[in-house]
Amino acid sequence: MSSDALLLAGPMLRRTEAAGVTVWVALRCRCQVRLTVYDTQAGAQLRSGLMTGEATTCAIGQHLHLAVVTALPTADQRLEADRIYAYDLRFELPDGTGHTLAEALDSRDAGTISYFPHGLPTFALPPRRWQDLRLVHGSCRKPHAHGHDALPILDSLIAAAVADPRRRPHQVFFTGDQIYSDDVAEPFLWWANRLGSDLLGWQEQLPGGFHASDLKPGERAAIATQQGGFTAGMGNKTDKINSHLLGLGEFLATYLLYFSPACWPQHFPDRRSIRGPKGWNQQVERLQRFRKALPYVRRALANVPVYTIFDDHDVSDDWNLNQAWCLRVLGRPLGRRVVQNALLAYALIQGWGNTPDQFQPGQPGNQLLRATERWSASEGTDSAAWSAITQHLGLPPTNPLTSLPEFCREDGYLVLDRQPEALTWHYSLSSDCHRILALDSRTRRGFPADEPPLAPPQLLSASALDHQLETFLETDGAQQLTFVIAPTNLFSLKLLDWIQRFHLRHNKVFSTDVGDAWNLPTDSLAQFLVALFRQRQRTIVLSGDIHFSFAVQLTLESHDPTVNS
Repeated sequence: MSSDALLLAGPMLRRTEAAGVTVWVALRCRCQVRLTVYDTQAGAQLRSGLMTGEATTCAIGQHLHLAVVTALPTADQRLEADRIYAYDLRFELPDGTGHTLAEALDSRDAGTISYFPHGLPTFALPPRRWQDLRLVHGSCRKPHAHGHDALPILDSLIAAAVADPRRRPHQVFFTGDQIYSDDVAEPFLWWANRLGSDLLGWQEQLPGGFHASDLKPGERAAIATQQGGFTAGMGNKTDKINSHLLGLGEFLATYLLYFSPACWPQHFPDRRSIRGPKGWNQQVERLQRFRKALPYVRRALANVPVYTIFDDHDVSDDWNLNQAWCLRVLGRPLGRRVVQNALLAYALIQGWGNTPDQFQPGQPGNQLLRATERWSASEGTDSAAWSAITQHLGLPPTNPLTSLPEFCREDGYLVLDRQPEALTWHYSLSSDCHRILALDSRTRRGFPADEPPLAPPQLLSASALDHQLETFLETDGAQQLTFVIAPTNLFSLKLLDWIQRFHLRHNKVFSTDVGDAWNLPTDSLAQFLVALFRQRQRTIVLSGDIHFSFAVQLTLESHDPTVNS
């Protein structure tokens, strides 16, 4: 690693409500983490402490210890809208020594975590009036992309209004593809593999008896496609899969590198010195540009509540696109292992902070943490712990006769089976002025039972629609502004719809993500809209995924077919 900082990533402000404030951190060693939330005078002057909380880190690896700590009121009081609050962290090591937040940060970035002279991160709850609400959302962030990273814009937005609780951003939503696990730059994988091994302190043996380090950057296309079953490289697009992440350490390292400058190397080797693939040096230039902006990203994410939901690239391109993908990937040991590694990393880095209550003692998330600690401590040999991880992540059982994933039947559709003790990935939250539902449209799809495996799915099966949307809408809140986070688009350009229908007729569904939006099949979209507007007169839907943006205003009308117009 590039430094000896105790804090490898974070602090990242996560679920933040009037009754509790949650912060995520990644640390180099085991710690007791204490969080204190303070009232302020317009953000600049600290006042009394209002909330405190403590948590012990979870040992994901020998040199990676994660904690999500929630501060609760010290008395019968709640945080209020239209005020600015600050928070501080203290880290107690097993030897009794303590570190402040400033001491735990990498020295190069200690002065960039706050916008105020007191040096602490701050935040504001959503306002009382929806007219003052400031939300930010985005998706699809890739370090080696051609352009500049857009996320530092969030830092500028906060800085411009940091002392005004009504004008500064109140929440940020990342609506999918927070990492790209398939389309990975060769120099990035070169370092992520080394960093991942350092974080875990051991090397994971993958199905087939090899380690991820045995496969050089730029040389993974064949094994990822043939042994893993992944589809990102179909259509002669091997450059989109030739450095696919495989091991858990690589996934964890990737998250740290996306959100923190602390773990980056001082320099990447020149292409000639390691005989790297063509384009290596150009990718290094783009990665270094991305790295330079990370202190601003780190500061921004410490100063506004962050909420996320996955899309396909957080796991792999086309994840659960259709039944054919599930059979192709989850029916192969390597494919199944990579999906599980990706989903475990998502749970630890993203999901934990979305729904911290699911990770309390006795809950599925806490059982997942304990199983992960056992599996890592055994250096990947504890099969019982690995099976427990599988169940808590909600991956389907494998049929012992066919080695294919198990499905359950729902009214003419097949849904990937899952254990009752599995985590749920969707979530909702509310404030004085709005309510938000983030949908899981990846793991609870309905695949047509009587159609070919390539057929487009229901993005939400009937049970998922009821469990996620109907339950949310039945609770009080019709008078509040309602948002729905849909990682894939409800509506797209008509040209794209035409192209996808053309490719569906020719069974070329993976190249253009046929079935990954709500345009196919149309009855699923109709059911979703009817359920949505039955309880709400007005709803705002935020989507990501397809790398261009537009706004659509929809009016839904119902007609009685028995009445002649």
